[in-house]
Amino acid sequence: MAGTSALELTTPTPTQVLITRALAAPRELVFEAYTTPDLIRRWLLGPEGWTMPECDVDLRPGGGYRYVWRKAGVPDMVLTGRFEAVEPPERLVAREAFDDDWTGGETLVVTEFAAQEAGGTLVRTTVEYASPAAREAALRTGMTDGMEAGYRRLEALLAGRAG
Repeated sequence: MAGTSALELTTPTPTQVLITRALAAPRELVFEAYTTPDLIRRWLLGPEGWTMPECDVDLRPGGGYRYVWRKAGVPDMVLTGRFEAVEPPERLVAREAFDDDWTGGETLVVTEFAAQEAGGTLVRTTVEYASPAAREAALRTGMTDGMEAGYRRLEALLAGRAG
């Protein structure tokens, strides 16, 4: 099976961020981990200390999702989204926004799951921000550290499910 890789972040346009990460699991399992509330709650947490007490997903075009992250002493962070495309196990397209609008408006998020020859999956997530300033503000949050922490949890979850 293909191995994992560290998260790679690039900025292909003034308003986009491209996040790429290889995972050592079949794309069907990776897609399931991205779209099943009980699994999402276990890995999509960012840095240590955060939980996800609420996670709702209506996995269909026009359906939506809502994630609530919680950490003691910090206000809840709430993200809501609406699916524009759901193409298992290849692609998800959604528009999303945080309740506390730190991203400067709605973002368009395209997540692609590419099968790799050795049985792994390459995940490519493109986030289109409302403006260059919004993208720069998001980058200043240290988002890559939190995302990498989540991906490490996802690797462990996938290893348990694949075995």
